[in-house]
Amino acid sequence: MQRKGQGISINVIIIAAIALLVLVVLSVIFIGRSGIFSRASADCIQNGGQCVVGECPGGMISYTVNTCERTPAGAAQTCCLPQ
Repeated sequence: MQRKGQGISINVIIIAAIALLVLVVLSVIFIGRSGIFSRASADCIQNGGQCVVGECPGGMISYTVNTCERTPAGAAQTCCLPQ
């Protein structure tokens, strides 16, 4: 009695490994680009806003999602966007 074994061929294993490698590379690229996008979308000046110390001037609203750096003296700034 002879046994006929069935298994996965080496070609299928190699193709699966290459596909997995491509998937990992694409996911790393996508994750890196999404980080750049989130930092750019949170920038107050780039979104047409203005960073001010204290209250927003008339005709502008405070927007807390966008970020503003502290002044050289260390005072916190608020992002103000036109209405």
